[in-house]
Amino acid sequence: MRFPLSLLGFAQVPLEQPQPAGEMSIVSPVPPPDFSFKEGVDVFSPKDLVELARPGTAAANDAGDLVLVPVSKFSLEEKKNNKTIVIASVDSTVQPLEIPLARGGTAFWLDSRTVGHVFSPEEGKPQELYAISVKFEAESNILSTPDPPAPVGEFPTSTSANFQYSSDSGILVFSDEVYADGQLETVKAQDEAWENRGNTALVYDSTYERHWDHWIGPKKSSLFSVSLYLAPGNKWIMGRTFLNILKDTGHHVPVEPFGGTDDFDIGPDRIIYTTKAPDLPEAWHTKQNVYIVAVSGAEKPRELTSGKQGATHSPVWSKQGNKVAWLEQDKDGYESDRSKVVVYDLEKDVRFTITQHWDRSPDSIVFSKSGKSIIATAGDRAKIKVFILPVPPTPSASSEHPALGRQYTKDPVPLIESGSSGGLQIVGEGRVIFTRSCMTSPNDVWVVKKNLDKLEDMLHEDANATRSELQSVVQAEQITRFTGDALSGKTLHPGSEFYFEGAEGKQVQGWLLTPPGFQKGVDNKKWPVVMLIHGGPQGAWEDQWSTRWNPNVFANQGYVVVAMNPTGSTTFGQEFTDAITEDWGGKPFVDMQKGWKYVLEHFPEIDSNRAVAAGASWGGYAINWIQGHPEYGFGFKALFCHDGVFDSIYNGYSTDELFFFNHDWGSAPYESKARELAEKFSPVNFVHKWSTPQLTVHGSKDYRLPETDGIGAFHALQGRGIPSRLVIFPDENHWVLNHGNSLKWHYEVFRWFDKYVGRKD
Repeated sequence: MRFPLSLLGFAQVPLEQPQPAGEMSIVSPVPPPDFSFKEGVDVFSPKDLVELARPGTAAANDAGDLVLVPVSKFSLEEKKNNKTIVIASVDSTVQPLEIPLARGGTAFWLDSRTVGHVFSPEEGKPQELYAISVKFEAESNILSTPDPPAPVGEFPTSTSANFQYSSDSGILVFSDEVYADGQLETVKAQDEAWENRGNTALVYDSTYERHWDHWIGPKKSSLFSVSLYLAPGNKWIMGRTFLNILKDTGHHVPVEPFGGTDDFDIGPDRIIYTTKAPDLPEAWHTKQNVYIVAVSGAEKPRELTSGKQGATHSPVWSKQGNKVAWLEQDKDGYESDRSKVVVYDLEKDVRFTITQHWDRSPDSIVFSKSGKSIIATAGDRAKIKVFILPVPPTPSASSEHPALGRQYTKDPVPLIESGSSGGLQIVGEGRVIFTRSCMTSPNDVWVVKKNLDKLEDMLHEDANATRSELQSVVQAEQITRFTGDALSGKTLHPGSEFYFEGAEGKQVQGWLLTPPGFQKGVDNKKWPVVMLIHGGPQGAWEDQWSTRWNPNVFANQGYVVVAMNPTGSTTFGQEFTDAITEDWGGKPFVDMQKGWKYVLEHFPEIDSNRAVAAGASWGGYAINWIQGHPEYGFGFKALFCHDGVFDSIYNGYSTDELFFFNHDWGSAPYESKARELAEKFSPVNFVHKWSTPQLTVHGSKDYRLPETDGIGAFHALQGRGIPSRLVIFPDENHWVLNHGNSLKWHYEVFRWFDKYVGRKD
């Protein structure tokens, strides 16, 4: 039964003494002396978050007995980010080996006992490749680098990245940005000519003119290959001829802004890759094609996709070299469409989709060693799990809906069901290596060592096997604990899940984290509460570590944390994700109101008179939207908006990826459908109802949501005499990445909340 909000005891937050309209408040650059973070041996503070080691994604050697993990650790005292690589054993208890990278760079395996390290010896100088020999003797408890790094070769530029080495072919493939001639060797001279052109103008005749956090210049990314092999005498040799594999194709790999090594994969003598469809304007479309091309560049790329798809991701080879696979979306122009697994049998020239029946959207895939199955990561109910999918026999003709046996239409079996996993690799005798984090820990490396082949046989042969029977065959083991010592003694909450009935009777999930010292059933009306609203809007609060919006940092500053996954959230099925389309200010807020009521009824320890809310991106839109809708009855005493939408129509013109607005608002911003929706759902139209004190933060390099949205919201608050504060980071994009800026961000957020809901006794 639904009740009027007035009967639930909610009320709009009263204003502090207003300032006269148009009067500017003067903000002192000196931090006020009346606020500081809660800190202590058991408290996980913002300073702890900033200085905690940040492990990256593991890379396993071919033998599958060692993993290499990049780790960075910032020192506030030194104001320096210290970078290392850590090599750890998969099987033994030998102490991991830490190798400092004084000059940064990238590391990858050349063979099972040699690491390649690429770095620039001086800023702006060409990169060099060095070989680092690794000695590993498990029986003798030895893991070391017995010899100094040996020089191997030099690259023409200082910007090469995304290295993949194939020991079978002796070819190193990497990406770099080049001018129209496609030559690495001319980049330096053309860079100098560009910088000395006599003006700073950037001229455009089409979109993209800027993307994510940078203005688009004359260079484009491409893939290059160079020979690399181990010569007699244990000496690594790199060739001097760098071949542009994609020259004159109009193809650019990786796909900006977040593409990397997962945008291409090396086979026996060919490369499979994904790229934006070259015949379509990139800012208006998400469509990507998958191609296959010879590493030698002796042939033109051949498209493997049908031409009717949307975005594609994660192209991979089978170990046998007879099949490739990738993730594919149906809709062009919609980046959050469901991704499906497509397999292409190269011998039979047949393409077929194997997950039409599965209402989840995989993030990454790899073939098993046998090629009989695909291992995938996919979001499922606010976790990113590792699944195994049996690959069915190749049908007689290409099909998006092939006729499959019952064992191939069951939901895939999860190998690990908690936390958030990624970085899948199949190495050695069929081992599955992956990286996993959760709400209480950053990345660690995990492995599935045994019985994967047995599980594969069961999946193919026994259609009646239950999930528990299948899961009992294999077991995942944790093999690193990078931050165990640093987090020992800290009070970290694993997150408690709750479900409630939201809009249209749908079940909606949320997370609740409690602060140190919280006592259920004892602390009546004691604790302030913060509602965190995620971005996207097609995103989710997941059982995952974050270095930016970390729920445990909020909890350790004394807040009960409520993080809901309302309509539009991912990992709960495509229908739920799609339901926010053309409804930004509708069903998600019905969900949040009902979830808020549920939390307050079930947790009497929360003081509803000390409630605040924070959100970024779409979550920032949500903050601005809640400002204009006091009838929702949340009763927040203070709000925080990070890089949020203020004027929806303006955002439809100013954002970099124009396809996003066109999809979510039903049309281009100048067309009637979007304008009618914006009239209904744009925060700018409800400023006359704003009244709650608000902190607004924005990055000047945020081209997804330009800073004028944040400035506009701040001016609206100031004009209405509402207590407000604006924080601009001139060097940050849609995220706050600089360590010092991160600490300042946390300081401003918690200072603001403390001002309105902190205890003064």
